[in-house]
Amino acid sequence: MSSNSFGSLLRLTTFGESHGAALGAVIDGCPAGIRLSEKDFETELKRRRPGQSAVTTSRSEEDRPVILSGIFEGKTTGMPIAVIVENKAQRSQDYDKLKTVFRPGHADEVYDSKYGIRDYRGGGRSSGRETLARVIGGVVARKILPKNVTIIGHTVNVGGIEIETFDPTVIEKNPMRCADMEAAKEMEKYVLELKSKGDSIGGIISVLIQSPPKNLGDPVFGKLKSRLADAIMSIGAVTGFSYGAGFDVAYMRGSEYVKDAQNFGGILGGISTGDDIVLSVAVKSPSSVGKIAKEGRHDPCIVPRVIPVVEAMTALVLADCWLLQKAYARERSAISDQRSAV
Repeated sequence: MSSNSFGSLLRLTTFGESHGAALGAVIDGCPAGIRLSEKDFETELKRRRPGQSAVTTSRSEEDRPVILSGIFEGKTTGMPIAVIVENKAQRSQDYDKLKTVFRPGHADEVYDSKYGIRDYRGGGRSSGRETLARVIGGVVARKILPKNVTIIGHTVNVGGIEIETFDPTVIEKNPMRCADMEAAKEMEKYVLELKSKGDSIGGIISVLIQSPPKNLGDPVFGKLKSRLADAIMSIGAVTGFSYGAGFDVAYMRGSEYVKDAQNFGGILGGISTGDDIVLSVAVKSPSSVGKIAKEGRHDPCIVPRVIPVVEAMTALVLADCWLLQKAYARERSAISDQRSAV
């Protein structure tokens, strides 16, 4: 058995392999009456799609979504929503030589050890292509959240090149998805330099959640911070997560920590305060390097394509917690009404 589902009231199940017939998502728990069409998925899938620039893999997929269920006359029915995306640009023969070879830094060896079988064609379920199903789930999640909630992911550091300004209007205007155009140019130049050598690099993503609802998350094990960490750390390329002041709090005196509310990151006691939440996400360097990188179709820097995935997982957590909070509020109101009636 393996875990392919995520969430409580809003539940996402992903399926499919990198070189199989298709990948897809089943989203259960979405309220009825929300307008949703295949076109809604296209923009986000395009952001994650390979082959968009020289700093991504050259594998070119249309990533065209097809809705199979859960929608009638353009609206959600409250039933499970199933969406698939066909694989059309596989080159499985490129992986024939890996039938008996475990790639360093990949899941090949542990999958083989755990299951006694593995899909060596691009890694199967361990492939980054699985994340397109998460992006599909994220689109539905954003539809559930209040309209004033915004989730903005952007690259803040690649190879030690760090942003100095923040202009969200330029994020989608450069291949690094960086909010500082000058830093973006330097990042791109550095990544292309590494690509020419068959090498790769990781980076840091920042996610700004503006106007999050208050009271999301629960005490003890259901904290919002732990739910976000669980979601984001489940992305294959992600190796680190923090929020607010992050690891800097280890060097702060208590008086320094409490004097600036931004250090709390919009979360106190595991519950959202309604203030903006800022997440930091560390993304590893792609493990396909050297001869493998030059022969195959691999990303020299996966950071820009991870951004829509991180945003999607963030949206799924927020929407799930939002539905849980609404259910709790209804229950609390019902109890209050009963007491008043006595």
